[in-house]
Amino acid sequence: MNTTAETQRSRSSPATEQVLGAALNLFTEQGFFNTSIPDIVKASSVSTGSIYHYFRDKEGIARSLYETLVERMESSFSEIEATHATAHDRCRAAIALLFELTEQEPAVMRFMLFSRHKEFIPDQKPVCSSRPFVQMREMVVAGMKHGEVREMTPIVAASAVFGGALRLIQLRLDGILDAPLPEYLDEIWQCAWRSVAV
Repeated sequence: MNTTAETQRSRSSPATEQVLGAALNLFTEQGFFNTSIPDIVKASSVSTGSIYHYFRDKEGIARSLYETLVERMESSFSEIEATHATAHDRCRAAIALLFELTEQEPAVMRFMLFSRHKEFIPDQKPVCSSRPFVQMREMVVAGMKHGEVREMTPIVAASAVFGGALRLIQLRLDGILDAPLPEYLDEIWQCAWRSVAV
């Protein structure tokens, strides 16, 4: 298992960013188990020795990639919380962000939402328990405390608010939806908010 120092070291150079970018594309295109270190070497143009120096093994690359993307999403949600005052506005902004990320960086969303991380990073929490998803639930719970959202089981409320949007993301990534996700934002948001609003 990587230590904190090793994890920080693995994110500290242009070479490691190249490795993480190549690994992201390969893991989402052909799967973790069908991707080899030589595949990552070829796609990243980073030497085998450098990869093993920074990441130790393929699992270390996957862990670093997961942690990097979780931290990035957490930072984005924290910014939403700081710049929007109500649960209504925060939750809508969170969905808008996820839709934009899906359009601009589909591999990121595939890796974060639909990869089975426990299969190749067994000591990692499920993505639904990661800090960004906790933040999403906290946005809804704050809405209950401030009288915007009806009292109900928090996980049910969060599923009602975000579940439809996450399903649309999956459909978009699977090629079922032809139109960009932001075109559906107003419609899905109205449905989501009506399901929980006081």
